Amino acid sequence: MLRTVVCRAGSGLLKHSRQTVPALWGSRAQQRWASSLPMNTVVLFVPQQEAWVVERMGRFHRILEPGLNFLIPILDRVKYVQSLKEIVIDVPEQSAVSLDNVTLQIDGVLYLRILDPFKASYGVEDPEYAVTQLAQTTMRSELGKLTLDKVFRERESLNANMVHSINQASDDWGIRCLRYEIKDIHVPPRVKESMQMQVEAERKKRATVLESEGTREAAINVAEGRKQAQILASEGQKAEQINKAAVIFPTLIMGQRLSREKAEEGGEFTTDTHRPHGGAPTSS
Repeated sequence: MLRTVVCRAGSGLLKHSRQTVPALWGSRAQQRWASSLPMNTVVLFVPQQEAWVVERMGRFHRILEPGLNFLIPILDRVKYVQSLKEIVIDVPEQSAVSLDNVTLQIDGVLYLRILDPFKASYGVEDPEYAVTQLAQTTMRSELGKLTLDKVFRERESLNANMVHSINQASDDWGIRCLRYEIKDIHVPPRVKESMQMQVEAERKKRATVLESEGTREAAINVAEGRKQAQILASEGQKAEQINKAAVIFPTLIMGQRLSREKAEEGGEFTTDTHRPHGGAPTSS
């Protein structure tokens, strides 16, 4: 008889749990947040990386850890089953306006993990919907602060700002955003054409600048070559003159010395001829 009562109570709780699941997790995407509620029996085996939230007589009682657990039938009930694994959510494509008034179509991927099963169960009704809406609104606000060029150049900083903003808002839900990645950014066709024209203009400008710099460098090199040639030529002439002077100067010195010696010898000869024989030279 006791077995019959327990079986009826268990079947009734199982029926109630099956009716509760669609109300809480209506879509297939929401099923990723929690597995189906287990039958309320005395002995329960909780899988690894799952947290089972138990209510006793309608109030929160405790969170079952992985492994063997015991419950009191009829009084205790597993109300929520939260997965502690990393969860991947596709953020739907949305439109946003940049700082320079360009409408963009952008989507992304959000990586989450439940850190507090209690807050995730009682802090928000639909965690995935709440985080998805928060990611979309945060992305709109962050894109409104950047121009179109910065959106493409600063994707990493944009992702980091998204994670920081989402974590500030989702702290009360017991959810931690690990990272956010932008998948695709679509711009209007006219803006895309103008961007392509701008890129082509930039390439032509760079080519012109490089060509002018090449011409200038060539002219500078030619002028430097002529300058160096003139300097080398003048240094060669100077060295040649120095060498000639080094050869001629000693010859001139020797010639002056010889002429001076000859002049001195000629002066002594004339002085001796004016002296009388056998006597001192007469003075006039």
